Amino acid sequence: MKDDIKKFFEELSAAEKEYTPELAKAAAPITAKTTEEKEVEMHESGAMEVFDESEGQLTIDVYQTPTEIIIESTIAGVNPEDLDVAINNESVTIRGKREKAMKVSEEDYFYQECYWGRFSRSIILPQEVDADNAVASLKNGILSIHLPKLNRSRSKKIKVKLT
Repeated sequence: MKDDIKKFFEELSAAEKEYTPELAKAAAPITAKTTEEKEVEMHESGAMEVFDESEGQLTIDVYQTPTEIIIESTIAGVNPEDLDVAINNESVTIRGKREKAMKVSEEDYFYQECYWGRFSRSIILPQEVDADNAVASLKNGILSIHLPKLNRSRSKKIKVKLT
């Protein structure tokens, strides 16, 4: 019995020495996608957000009430005149810039985690909204955008006239 166990472990350790892992090979070459290709792919897959990689990206909350879709974002340090909110029935785009009050040289920083400069965020909405009645407000560094939902499922009855 001891010989069988010894033989088992010898075979096991010999197998470990003979094993050489190989890298997996891709079936097709991997190519980088453009930002435009990524946006199309995300839109077609039903992904909710689209963004521009050359700018900073806002963090957002998107939620709903029975009558509205609400988007909130912390944008402390941004002047309202430096904000641009574009809304259509299917998406919202928020663009702006956050500028520093004073210049600080790189070697004087201990930590540099805040984003300064241009930012944007586009959100593909999960439901159609009434862009004409949307309202945006800025309070205590929080941008709130209220988007009334369009209720397209409501049917309208009409009378048929005899002509």
